[in-house]
Amino acid sequence: MAKVKKATRKETEEIKALFLEHYPDSVTELEYKNIYELLIAVMLSAQCTDKRVNIITPALFEKYPDPVSLANADLNEVKSYLNTCSFFNNKAKNLIKMAQSVIENYRGEIPLERDELVKLAGVGQKTANVVMIEYTGANLMAVDTHVFRVAHRLGLSEAKTALKCEEELSKKFKTDLHRLHQAMVLFGRYRCKAVKPDCDDCFMAAHCKTKESFKV
Repeated sequence: MAKVKKATRKETEEIKALFLEHYPDSVTELEYKNIYELLIAVMLSAQCTDKRVNIITPALFEKYPDPVSLANADLNEVKSYLNTCSFFNNKAKNLIKMAQSVIENYRGEIPLERDELVKLAGVGQKTANVVMIEYTGANLMAVDTHVFRVAHRLGLSEAKTALKCEEELSKKFKTDLHRLHQAMVLFGRYRCKAVKPDCDDCFMAAHCKTKESFKV
């Protein structure tokens, strides 16, 4: 794959300002009422659309409204609620294990620290960051496929992995990372799409390095 020209420091600042201008109050599109529901929704959203997750979760939350009910759930029954979600078998197992760990190690309360969240089954750094960003406004960057694609197309990163891309974006942007994360998610989801990006009148056109590469 051809290399993409790197964004200069000046361009990076301009890109940051544009994202904050166009997405001033952006939040997740996942629907939830508390941190327990948010954590589950984010776990389910891995390689699955937020729209699909929002269809699945109401019945799931009604059946298992708290960590105790989920910790004691029957695996096959949990699977039945998730069977339209990608990788539902593993996700069902991880949801139950996560809830059991919350009961055993955190007195039934979802921990609000990234280093503790990542100790839970099925919770990697990206998931933990998203929860912290959304629930506490933490100055963290999380990189999903949309952020990864946008970062490369704008010359902000050449990283081969999401974690390395997260590190690069955090170092370059420094502040407002929580807002920039969600701005890049929405920009990638609805405008800078993997296939057939909507480039007409795009506010980021002056900074775009390629619309062909990184169709993830």
